[in-house]
Amino acid sequence: MLKRIIIFLFVAILISLSVMGYLAWKYLYKANVNLSSEQVSFYINSSDAYTDVVNKLDSLKIISNEKTFDWVAKKMNFPNHVYPGRYIIQNEMSNRDLVELLRSGKQTPIKITFNNVRTRPQLAGILAQQVEPDSAPIAEQMLTAQYAQKFGFNIENFGCMFLPNTYEVYWDITTDQLFERFYKEYKRFWTDDKKAKAKSIGLTPVEVSIVASIVEKETSIIDEYSTIAGVYLNRLNRRMPLQADPTVIFALKDFTIKRVLNKHLEIDSPYNTYKYRGLPPGPICIPSIQAINSVLNNKSHNYLYFCAKDDFSGRHVFAKTLRQHNQNARMYRKALNKRRIYN
Repeated sequence: MLKRIIIFLFVAILISLSVMGYLAWKYLYKANVNLSSEQVSFYINSSDAYTDVVNKLDSLKIISNEKTFDWVAKKMNFPNHVYPGRYIIQNEMSNRDLVELLRSGKQTPIKITFNNVRTRPQLAGILAQQVEPDSAPIAEQMLTAQYAQKFGFNIENFGCMFLPNTYEVYWDITTDQLFERFYKEYKRFWTDDKKAKAKSIGLTPVEVSIVASIVEKETSIIDEYSTIAGVYLNRLNRRMPLQADPTVIFALKDFTIKRVLNKHLEIDSPYNTYKYRGLPPGPICIPSIQAINSVLNNKSHNYLYFCAKDDFSGRHVFAKTLRQHNQNARMYRKALNKRRIYN
């Protein structure tokens, strides 16, 4: 009888251990991530607590069994090791592998990019869509004179520091770290060779960027950049007003204007290059690297004027004399009127 009891207890213990072993395997090592793709980006905010992370994993249907994940996470002390960032979760990960990833703090960098940006608030909005910080604090720093001075700029020309490119950063980067990164890339871009080129055409790096911003808003045809840059440099060297329509549009802050009229030219603004000789105090957009390089490597010619072609191809005709330019301008105005484009 005693022998039977011992055998029964042994079998019961063996079964219990087997069940416990299976449960341990199920909780720890069985795949609990069931994705519709090979991987997914998962974001933990700086303000997230452990419960927020679990709720996100569950609501996004990243984990199949919240209960088993919670059990493993607490056993591995994840609630006390929640780190913000972007994590790449692979399909069919186990609870153990998932917890190890999230509690490690070893997030995967992201690549932020921007181009064709007109204003700094617009840039702040684009950046906020790609990193954790909100657009409001980013825009606030972009528009703060004291912060601009920290990097050697003023409030008007601060936009020159932001070079459209692709930047690899961590998603939870702070606004200060973000600006430091842009400044680092700005210094890296402006090599001694580029500075020497700028000096040879009588401009500072900031002034090159301002000219580049005007060039970029004058044409969408990239192979015209260097020619148009040459026109503006010729006018600057002759102390002629730039008379650039895009600067007037920027001064008016009405970017829907398709045709600059005499009434628009009356605005009293340092950005009105019809009224004020020389460069405006800052860029009228965030100029592309291609536009900046086109100024540094501008085409040498004798053109002082240019006007959009009347075929609306986006290209321009260039002129050396005011008489030639007026003829070109009359043809373009006639084409605008024919298409009923009056403003």
